[in-house]
Amino acid sequence: MQQNIPQPLPQLFYEKPTLELAQELLGCLLVKQSSEGLAAGYIVETEAYIGPGDKAAHSYNSRRTKRTEIMYHQSGLAYTYVMHTHCLFNVVSGGKDHPEAVLVRALEPAIGLELMSLRRPGHSGVNLTNGPGKLTKAMGISMQDYGHDLGFPPLFIAGGRTPASISAGKRIGIENSGEAREYPWRFWITGNPFVSRHQKGKEIRK
Repeated sequence: MQQNIPQPLPQLFYEKPTLELAQELLGCLLVKQSSEGLAAGYIVETEAYIGPGDKAAHSYNSRRTKRTEIMYHQSGLAYTYVMHTHCLFNVVSGGKDHPEAVLVRALEPAIGLELMSLRRPGHSGVNLTNGPGKLTKAMGISMQDYGHDLGFPPLFIAGGRTPASISAGKRIGIENSGEAREYPWRFWITGNPFVSRHQKGKEIRK
């Protein structure tokens, strides 16, 4: 392990209800080691997707495909998929045979800022990692990470810092999901500038 990098969180951390996990991930450190170097950022925004009953989830109606297969495995694995040419990163949750996941929507860079900037030339400041496709590019997360156990390098989640306040609101980009588009299952660190979209929400925890 690199010096000053916390140890990966234990499996037990992921074995909690998905809505709770989506909030507990806020402030955690997402870390990616590669031949190019080390990159890490604090998770500042997440979205929960709760399986078969959630019309916005890939596993709605227990859909089981090559893409969603990993969601049926144990919690704490990486679920990556491509949308509009961008790779998105999710944490598998819900436990075995309960296909749920938490999408990581935004990061606040902590380590490897220069490397992140090289991976996203022409972008800087909050625009570097304030979106689900942006952060994976900056971190070097790809489809090769599909199914990886997040308790081990090179891609893992470690403890970070406790948010002063957490807000919740509607998820983004799921307009064709019926009533599911209204669920307040998007969570973010209140006031953090790296949040992808600062829309109306409700402060739920201090």
